[in-house]
Amino acid sequence: MMGMKVGCGIADITGKAYGNGMMGYSMPQQRTSGIHLRLRARAFIVDDGHRRVGFVCADLGMIFHSVHQAVMARLRELFGDVYTEQNVLLTATHTHAGPGGFSHHLVYNLAPLGFHQHTFQAAVNGIVAAVSRAHSQMRPGTIALGHSELWDASVNRSRPAFDLNPAADKKHFPNAIDPTMTVLRFRQANSDVGAISFFATHGTSMTNTNRLISGDNKGYAAYHWEHDQAGVRYLDDSAPFVAAFPQTNAGDMSPNLNLRPGSGPADDEYANTQIIGLRQFASAFAAYETAASVGGGVDSWLRYADFSRITVDGCFTPDGKTRRTRSGAIGLPTLSGSVEDGPGIGLPEGLRKPYKAHDRRIVVLPSGRLGWTPNVLPLQLMRIGGLYLIAAPAEFTIVAGLRLRQTVATELKVSLDHVLLVGYSNAYSQYVTTPEEYDSQQYEGGSTLFGRYTLCAYQQEFSNLVRSRGHVPGQASSPSQPRPRRPHRCARSTASTSPQWWAARGRTSTALLPWRHCHCRVHRNRSPHHHAGKLLRNTTTPRARLGAHRR
Repeated sequence: MMGMKVGCGIADITGKAYGNGMMGYSMPQQRTSGIHLRLRARAFIVDDGHRRVGFVCADLGMIFHSVHQAVMARLRELFGDVYTEQNVLLTATHTHAGPGGFSHHLVYNLAPLGFHQHTFQAAVNGIVAAVSRAHSQMRPGTIALGHSELWDASVNRSRPAFDLNPAADKKHFPNAIDPTMTVLRFRQANSDVGAISFFATHGTSMTNTNRLISGDNKGYAAYHWEHDQAGVRYLDDSAPFVAAFPQTNAGDMSPNLNLRPGSGPADDEYANTQIIGLRQFASAFAAYETAASVGGGVDSWLRYADFSRITVDGCFTPDGKTRRTRSGAIGLPTLSGSVEDGPGIGLPEGLRKPYKAHDRRIVVLPSGRLGWTPNVLPLQLMRIGGLYLIAAPAEFTIVAGLRLRQTVATELKVSLDHVLLVGYSNAYSQYVTTPEEYDSQQYEGGSTLFGRYTLCAYQQEFSNLVRSRGHVPGQASSPSQPRPRRPHRCARSTASTSPQWWAARGRTSTALLPWRHCHCRVHRNRSPHHHAGKLLRNTTTPRARLGAHRR
């Protein structure tokens, strides 16, 4: 794209390296005790002379709404209306080896045993710093787009559900995996300054017994490209090469090729993290080397939808009938965990109601009605040249991702190859399966919060977003649209959960769970702009064991 300006930036978001509950496996006993790989946020800004967009990939388990709104508030303080929720996309690598407790929804703070202000501030401050550095590095440049395939870095961990899909869907994935690697290459003058490499595989090479902070396989891929290949020294370089490895539709994609935690290709979680990371780097670099310049400008649109009460038109449902979503709820298979990556409490996957039931999920927690998981979610569509990014706040299986991409590509009248799903973006609401996969009630189906027709609702709402974008680029969402409501105070209160805190009081048990001090009610129709963090220095505790990859 000629006439463009591009900028790339990187910043640390590691957070508390000792005594912080970890996010991803829902294991309260899993607490940080050192660092394997530091966590970072990587930002990319593109300006076509008329409009500007920002893309940020963070080494986090998820982008929670709390972080999204706090980052937007800080960017508004620093840059006015240059960067807003309309033109900035935040996404996560989905590592399961990072500190937790930075959501404002209670369910996602249970395993980390409360809200941890330090972790929250580290994420917010690092993302803001990465965007600020990318902003300061804006120079005339170009973008190129490349593709490759990677067949040995993922395996389908939910094959019984995948096999229920129609043959027309399954033919897109002969080995029941999505091998597509898509790379955006950023250049300024004659220098390469960054790359975004999209690929679907879970951040679960590190197991649920690990206690070291790590970016997992995608973090290692980024570190290898930046540090080992481009010679970046994170503490010294003012304008380093920036390599991000975001997710696409990784809901049923596991890096554990033997379908056991920590197994495949090797039987060591550290070796697997490195091997799967290096395989992603090699595939990304091949696409990067053959990338071709792309034309067109940039644009972005965002709107909110209340998934607790969407009436879905029959043209988006498998049986052609009008259907409805329901308020977010957690199913029994969620407690099973994904046995291939991180088993839960010992229940088998696939537990469900009798066959004739309209919805076969056994609900164990009406989390949406309680305000413990979000019902109102942001939906974003971003265009960078000829590539359209569907930013969705959930983990989509590969067939669910395919159907959503097909819907958007049809509305845009572009090739399917020009539309990419970017999951884990701008908020988090667990999984999205196809209706057929949902009926199997594997872990992913039980964690599809809004019921059997969740995907159908996404297809309809993104179709509406494409149609309503009109001729007003970057148009702000209408005030009449639903907005996220203010969550419980108990989810936003800081928990004193460190082992040292309890040892000082002569106790050895873990901290009280957050609901023990919950005296709050559900608050409706409150502003989503809450707890916008101040920009603070990111530090770790003296007892944190710093890893070898600091520089």
